[in-house]
Amino acid sequence: MRLHIAAVGRLRAGPERSLVDDYLARLEKTGRGIGLTVERITEIEDRKGGGPEAEARLLRAAVPEGAALWVLDERGRVMTSPDFAGAIAGLRDAGRKDLVLMIGGADGLDPSLRAEADMAISLGAMVWPHMLVRVMLSEQLYRAATILAGSPYHRA
Repeated sequence: MRLHIAAVGRLRAGPERSLVDDYLARLEKTGRGIGLTVERITEIEDRKGGGPEAEARLLRAAVPEGAALWVLDERGRVMTSPDFAGAIAGLRDAGRKDLVLMIGGADGLDPSLRAEADMAISLGAMVWPHMLVRVMLSEQLYRAATILAGSPYHRA
């Protein structure tokens, strides 16, 4: 299954970019053997200042036809890492070809986009800067692959 990340904002060079690149490179190596690949990272910017509605239009363009859509949202479902891995495996095993994980900008995701999602996921009760969310999401995707591959990376 191809994994896509669609996010508002551009991740510039720096520690966050280095961490995301590292975790996604690790995911590529681990994921190949279990049917998971990183297909695309789409970064959008609403230069006209249309807010979440305009961002939603740009983000929708990053969703391949038939893809599962999971949005990251503070009101979403809090999952353990094994549950997250299991949910990804469930999609993969059901024959889904694509999973898009979507991260909103400073004002969050447009409500209509959240309503279209197959699942909303929360990384906890706190609100995180969207650049750190990319790091945490990338790590959790890598962790999910290691769990599914039976690697000792996840020790819980």
